[in-house]
Amino acid sequence: MYDVIVIGAGVVGAMIARKLSAYEMSVCIVEKENDVSMGASKANSAIVHAGFDAKEGSLKARLNVKGSQMMEKIASELGVKYRKNGSIVIAFNNEDRKTLDALLERGKKNGVEDLRIVEGEELKKLEKNISDDVVCALYAPSGAIICPYELTLAAIGNAIDNGADLKLCFEVSEIETSDSGYKVVSKDGDVLLGRFVVNAAGIFSDKIAAMIGDNSFSITPRRGEYILLDKKCGDLVEHTVFRTPSEAGKGILVTPTVDGNLLLGPTSVVISDKDDRSTTDIGLDRVAREAIENVKNIDLSKRITSFCGLRAVGDTGDFIINSPKKGFVNVGAVESPGLSASPAIAIEVEDILRSQGLSAPEKVNYDPKRRPMHFFRDASVEKKNEIIKRDPAYGRIICRCEGITEGEIREALRTEPKARDLDGIKRRTRAQMGRCQGGFCGPQIIKIISEELGIAYGEVTKFGKGSTLVFGKTKEEICDD
Repeated sequence: MYDVIVIGAGVVGAMIARKLSAYEMSVCIVEKENDVSMGASKANSAIVHAGFDAKEGSLKARLNVKGSQMMEKIASELGVKYRKNGSIVIAFNNEDRKTLDALLERGKKNGVEDLRIVEGEELKKLEKNISDDVVCALYAPSGAIICPYELTLAAIGNAIDNGADLKLCFEVSEIETSDSGYKVVSKDGDVLLGRFVVNAAGIFSDKIAAMIGDNSFSITPRRGEYILLDKKCGDLVEHTVFRTPSEAGKGILVTPTVDGNLLLGPTSVVISDKDDRSTTDIGLDRVAREAIENVKNIDLSKRITSFCGLRAVGDTGDFIINSPKKGFVNVGAVESPGLSASPAIAIEVEDILRSQGLSAPEKVNYDPKRRPMHFFRDASVEKKNEIIKRDPAYGRIICRCEGITEGEIREALRTEPKARDLDGIKRRTRAQMGRCQGGFCGPQIIKIISEELGIAYGEVTKFGKGSTLVFGKTKEEICDD
């Protein structure tokens, strides 16, 4: 029996599991997909929000500011790329200016430091490519950017390093109350027992809550579509540039990424299908149009990919963090600023669990640190030569666009949580994330995966079940007797 079962391996579940793994208790993370970070945590704006947007007094406001203040230290411990680039919210008219004034006051009440309104030459100095139609902006120096799936992978990996278990392809179908806690049953009939259960299942958190009779909230998916531009565009803006927010969200933003690309988006469209991550012509056209309105000199010909993420929008207007039944904790409706708030959410959940009797001493040998997944790329030439001397695979480039080596790919297949498919390699190493999007390196990566996993070339998938890539040989070898 586990002390705690965490349902959902997104960034929130990851932070909770990592926090609990620091204590002498048994923790298991279960995830219905074949990898971690498969929901909103792999497809969002990658922003660590300063905390001025959420309504004062809300969980979103309190946990956003607290989590944002914690993030730099956590990123450093986990070897995750993080950059405090600051953010600006732009106004095009007097009505927008009034909204910014309100956000400034709200931000101050929320505890956001150094917020101020900038305009004229000061604004142009901050962002030389800002639209000439912008009249002023709210400047938040504490805003930052991070890689959300890298953070999730590292946090879960760190939890595993410290004794936590991870069970993938474990789709929860039933939760029963037992004498000592809860029995969690998978769709395939696997059973786990836990004293406590934390429901961090993202857009499916309402479904999980209903399994214990809690129908107090519902989750509606909201589609957010993005366009990613080549690294040649990555220095077009320094800060994250937001439009003045509306009821539908923060609007189309333009932001650099920690890996040097330029990201545009997202849209905000309510849909009904929780599995629909398709992009639309209408949505992507809107992203492109409004991004160009915000920032000058955006070169859309440098587009390398587009994608869609689904936000878990609850019916309360705030994060839902509660305990409807002793030993069971809901962490639902964690939409934006959920990534920013995730470290603080973990503390909130720990406090609830402790108030209900979970108690354990800290581990003497707990290690909060983890080697960066990009350690080889960041190494000096001398260090790289040392590594290559020990393992020549690090001297063979597989992904030419991103400069990723065979050694890095093989390590991703051997390091917890282990990659099992092409997209898993992409999230861990950035192989296939360049201009060709895997067109050149994909076949070689498939070969490496098949060798490492001991499976046939044709059994390698893009992202698990239903995504087979190879259906047969175009030419069969003919040998003379």
